[in-house]
Amino acid sequence: MTKSTTAAAIAILIAALSAPLGAQWLNQPTRGLPRTADGKAMLAAPAPHMADGHPDFSGVWTKISPKYKSNIAADLKPAEMIKIVQTPSLIVILNPDLTYRQVYMDGRALEKTPNPSWMGYSVGHWDGNTLVVESFGFNDKTWLDHDGHPHTEALRMTERYTRRNLGNLDVEVTLADPGAYARPWTIKVRAELAPDTEMIEFVCNEANKNREHWVGKASDEAKNAIKVAPAILATYAGTYLEQPRLWSPTGVPRIVTITVSGDTLYGDMDGRGNASLLAKSETEFSGLYGLEVEFTKNGSGAPEQLFVKHVSGNYRFTRKK
Repeated sequence: MTKSTTAAAIAILIAALSAPLGAQWLNQPTRGLPRTADGKAMLAAPAPHMADGHPDFSGVWTKISPKYKSNIAADLKPAEMIKIVQTPSLIVILNPDLTYRQVYMDGRALEKTPNPSWMGYSVGHWDGNTLVVESFGFNDKTWLDHDGHPHTEALRMTERYTRRNLGNLDVEVTLADPGAYARPWTIKVRAELAPDTEMIEFVCNEANKNREHWVGKASDEAKNAIKVAPAILATYAGTYLEQPRLWSPTGVPRIVTITVSGDTLYGDMDGRGNASLLAKSETEFSGLYGLEVEFTKNGSGAPEQLFVKHVSGNYRFTRKK
């Protein structure tokens, strides 16, 4: 990975939750929720409304549709959260990585030539019980997803939020960027209310060592790639199992499968699909869904483990015998 993966345009979709054990407010009861006799929130209850009659989207939401985090363009060919704070004239969307968005509900129009910013500018209006948010004015320094799909300053985004009931939020996002893509496309995700808890900040940069900032474009990796002999690539083929400390938020070890076809090395993590890996050296490769991998060898020169290199640290995978 060479660039910030928290896309300004898709901040609501990809902000990741990382909550340390014993952190404060993780078990804080949410006031005002209808509950069963044993105290559990009734997530199928009707959606709450503001005093002006519009649905109230306030709350901490867990994203349930993860596929677009890695590939925002998946349709062209759970452990993630946001917090929404709603008032009649302003809605604020907070993310664990300390980014935020302001959606103005006071009737103002988007400027035609705004000064580009990381999070862009957003205005909203109501379409019945659906909140419609239009955004523009993003700079081109972010990615749309984890895999590195770029965008230009021409990017426009329209989101539609519908709260079906107390516990379920449907989000439809349409992206249009004539500077980078041939046509607009729409993705649909779902979120569930996370009652009786709070959002805990998650800042990858805190764990960085010798890479304070990763910068560049996804295309730079291909330009700078070197050739590695197929015989060397073939030695890396195999299945690698994640070792503690686990990167997986579920606590279940991830599996990376490495294969070779011709002079190209491929990596597949947990069945997400083969990603072609670009060589930076005989042992270091980029391209695993925006991440880098590095192979290490034993005393006899045979590969025995790999490291998946993330901004929060390097994660060790050992080769299955």
